[in-house]
Amino acid sequence: MIGVDKVEDIRRRARRGESVSGIAAATGVSGPTVRKYIAAGDLSPRPPATRGRTSSPMMEPYAETVEGWLREDLRVWRKQRHTARRIHDRLVEEEGFQGSYETVRNFVRAARERIARERGEREAQGYLVLDWRPGECQVDFGQADFRVRGTLRRGHYLVVEFPHSNVGLAQVFWGETAECVCHGLRAAFEFAGGVPSRAVFDNATEVGRRVGSKVVTSALFRAFAAHYGLDYSFTNPYSGNEKGSVENKVGALRRNLFVPVPSFHDVEAFNRRLLERCAAASEGKPHYRKGAAESGLFEEDRAAMSPLPGAPFSCVAWATRKCDAQGCFKAGGDHRYSAGPALAGAEVAVAMGAFEVTVVGPGGEVAATYERMWGDAPTCSADPLAQLELLCLKSGGWRDSVVRSALPGELVAYLDSEDPADLRADLRALRDSAARVGWRAAVEGASRALEATGGVDAASLELSAAVAASGGARTEYDEPVDLSGYDRALGLAEGGGADA
Repeated sequence: MIGVDKVEDIRRRARRGESVSGIAAATGVSGPTVRKYIAAGDLSPRPPATRGRTSSPMMEPYAETVEGWLREDLRVWRKQRHTARRIHDRLVEEEGFQGSYETVRNFVRAARERIARERGEREAQGYLVLDWRPGECQVDFGQADFRVRGTLRRGHYLVVEFPHSNVGLAQVFWGETAECVCHGLRAAFEFAGGVPSRAVFDNATEVGRRVGSKVVTSALFRAFAAHYGLDYSFTNPYSGNEKGSVENKVGALRRNLFVPVPSFHDVEAFNRRLLERCAAASEGKPHYRKGAAESGLFEEDRAAMSPLPGAPFSCVAWATRKCDAQGCFKAGGDHRYSAGPALAGAEVAVAMGAFEVTVVGPGGEVAATYERMWGDAPTCSADPLAQLELLCLKSGGWRDSVVRSALPGELVAYLDSEDPADLRADLRALRDSAARVGWRAAVEGASRALEATGGVDAASLELSAAVAASGGARTEYDEPVDLSGYDRALGLAEGGGADA
């Protein structure tokens, strides 16, 4: 097997039209291997090649002088820099130049672009083509507050915006890592039904880091791009005009979809609904510049995309960790997870996803799965089931337990209010349910039971946990449900329920 970088290079060269033998010679890989990786997935169509501008021989004696003036311009206020007309005038007056203004203008344009590339900056901002083709997208992050299980939390939302149609698709995450970016892109691609022909990323996204004039991308993102045949580039620093469209969409989605503050229990379920809401926001809405309906233009975007590969990409970053004497390890910052006492001192494989952390033991078995923790503050996600049995006997340790820290806020508040006998009874119900349907389904069932009945009795918890374990989704509404019609029908409105 060859490295991800070389796979991406092979597929990129194939998209450029190079022959199999040429790719093999350039990459040092055998012809059959080249064919194998070219056929491994669908390829995006190669953008038409453009010839670079050639310099007129008449400008050669003056090239150094003109480039010197342009480089000096970088140190002065932009409104006092040379125009091509001023450079032509100076050449005529000071150097005896006899060529045309058009010759100077073409040379200046090419020289400015060359200098900008060398510096890793786009000082010549007026030269960026803003007429985006169908199927191309821009990617950036925004921030907004969300109320999750009753607790206000600052989140990050990835926006994939298609400038041709002005349609933007958003996904909410708790970080901006490569795992989050890849997860959000995969969701957007699957919703759109294809792979964009090109993606332009803000330089600040964590799929790449700019070092001088070069952007170094993460291994996970390179594998993602190779899997989907995605062509991509990054905006230049201090070049706001390169990403104005997506920045506007980031603000518009925040104002239109995240006001008032959204409230939900499950961010992944919220994200699925969010894609539909993003698309609905463009239904019948005219494009701000083209006049045509954004939804219709988005169909042109979709038609220009490449087909999705046969299998979705697994958006997780794998690493190995050595467990301590308690079977715990740290990952993703100062966040502590447990592989279980049986794996104390062992090395485990850890899959870091956007929302989950999966622990795999030496034998390939899944040892544990946790909700991924975020932030700079230390956290501990040691398996609460190990403590739950003891808590059922000694509920006095409830306040400082891992079980308590692993439960949602509204459930913790309810259990905190109980007397010791009731607390032990509810903890036993949670323990028994977790033994049958798993910890996550049991916790979700307890939350649903509390919301529906105001308590966590064993019967309600068992029913709700069974529904959660079967994949039954919680019904959540973007707007409060109005039951006044039922009240009127039953004679309960305006005191009509006195005899009921």
